[in-house]
Amino acid sequence: MEIKQINIGIIGGGNLGRSVAEGFLKAGIRASRIVVSRRRVHLLDDLHAKGVRIEKDNSKAVIGQDVIILAVKPYQAVDLLNELNPHLKPGQILLSLMTGLSIAELAALVPEGVLIFRVMPNTAVALQESMTLIAAPDCDPAIQKLVGDLFETLGKVIFINEELMAAATVLGACGIAFALRFIRAAIQGGVEIGFGADVAQQIVAQTVKGATELILQTGRHPEQEIDKVTTPKGITISGLNEMEHQGFSSALIRGLLVSYNKLNSGK
Repeated sequence: MEIKQINIGIIGGGNLGRSVAEGFLKAGIRASRIVVSRRRVHLLDDLHAKGVRIEKDNSKAVIGQDVIILAVKPYQAVDLLNELNPHLKPGQILLSLMTGLSIAELAALVPEGVLIFRVMPNTAVALQESMTLIAAPDCDPAIQKLVGDLFETLGKVIFINEELMAAATVLGACGIAFALRFIRAAIQGGVEIGFGADVAQQIVAQTVKGATELILQTGRHPEQEIDKVTTPKGITISGLNEMEHQGFSSALIRGLLVSYNKLNSGK
């Protein structure tokens, strides 16, 4: 099956679900092949205006779909899948964007033969710039490739072992917020040293984008690129050392670990 011929049902039209829908539209998937469900359907009027079918009833969003994406909160999973169970059919592909629920736990809530994947994108899917991590079941490699190809229309994809999904959530999904907090801090610093907020934002955003591309396109370690702009007794190394004295790297690592431990504890 070709990606652009897939019928997609997205259950949950919150920030992540609508971002996925917007990303698929940008990727060239026809709006008529996408349906999104949400109780407050008026919040999806903009997607409806683009031709996406909007449903209040979750069951109507899964009937006849090739791929079903669950983009709801984990605590809603049991009630939701009990609601969807009578309408799911063997061969349908169920992609869970929910944290904390294993493939085995999800499989116990749906009919046998439904193919379940765990998928963790981030909100950059709307711009086709997501880092998406996928844990695949033991199934036909062609089905795994289909799921990978689908999300490659929204950015980069890495298949990982399921036990790494919690770590993927923190580093890839929460990581968007952590990166944006760095950007915000740098903008504030830029204002303090003389730039207007709008100009500072443009400078910082493009600088971060450039730094990211250096790593993605060359594959080099960040320290190799840092070494290129740090000279003996220079201003860059002075600034970096002061940040480290204030706990910059340590604070980031500790933040990642706190989020990871909280996710694993289920609290």
